[in-house]
Amino acid sequence: QLQLVESGGGLVQPGGSLRLSCAASGFTFHYYAIGWFRQAPGKEREGVSCISSSDGSTKYADSVKGRFTISRDNAKKTVYLQMNSLKPEDTAIYYCAADSRPYCVGRWMEISYDYWGQGTQVTVSS
Repeated sequence: QLQLVESGGGLVQPGGSLRLSCAASGFTFHYYAIGWFRQAPGKEREGVSCISSSDGSTKYADSVKGRFTISRDNAKKTVYLQMNSLKPEDTAIYYCAADSRPYCVGRWMEISYDYWGQGTQVTVSS
């Protein structure tokens, strides 16, 4: 069964950290680029980060550069999103998605992805 499962969300104070995980099953994970997206209430979904499978290269949205780090462990079929210096505006449901191309394309925020997870809630509040 094809599946992406996110975990690691929760409630954190501003300035705090969380690490999200995206565990894959049912497809050839190491061939796929993986993206992280988020959607806040009343807002459109936006791209957060992407990691290629071919060389591990990464892309980030300007709003998270320097604070978030994406990584992957192909042996564990898992992608991680380390989130530091969290801000209230980072509050959203975070989703991971898989693209069958092995690299993050230039329009990685806008393309259609093949598989999506169900999301994990991140709330940044004091």
